[in-house]
Amino acid sequence: MRQAWRTRLQLLGGFVLILLAAWIVLTGAPDDPPAERSGGTTSATSSAHHGESGSTPDGGSTPDSGLGTIAESALPAEGQETLDLIRSGGPFPYDRDGITFGNREGILPSQQRGYYREYTVPTPGLDHRGAKRIVCGEQHDCYFSSDHYESFRQIEEDQ
Repeated sequence: MRQAWRTRLQLLGGFVLILLAAWIVLTGAPDDPPAERSGGTTSATSSAHHGESGSTPDGGSTPDSGLGTIAESALPAEGQETLDLIRSGGPFPYDRDGITFGNREGILPSQQRGYYREYTVPTPGLDHRGAKRIVCGEQHDCYFSSDHYESFRQIEEDQ
């Protein structure tokens, strides 16, 4: 009798672990510890904190997002290459490229879950992913972050 209960508990525990793993995969859990994330910064406070007032020397301002902009040509070479890979559908060098970006920081325009996807912009000399990312929405609106989601600038394509 005890063996039957132990087996049932083990099966239940395994089932719970499978559900937890599926939830993590479907929600696009972050690959970095929470301490490295911004902790719910809003776009207004992020812009003020990082000296962005809706425009940048590399671009202008975007009325839709309220974020500063960066011309595609002003991205680092690796950023331009990543943008080309995104446009062509890959292949991507990192297994986490293309996962759902949850916009937990609240900096990008609010959209339904799954709207944004994130991609790594390699940093020469690093043996890990680094802090640079491009995040693109379903409507081909793309944003560049050089500081691991602390701030974003909308990419002005073909500029």
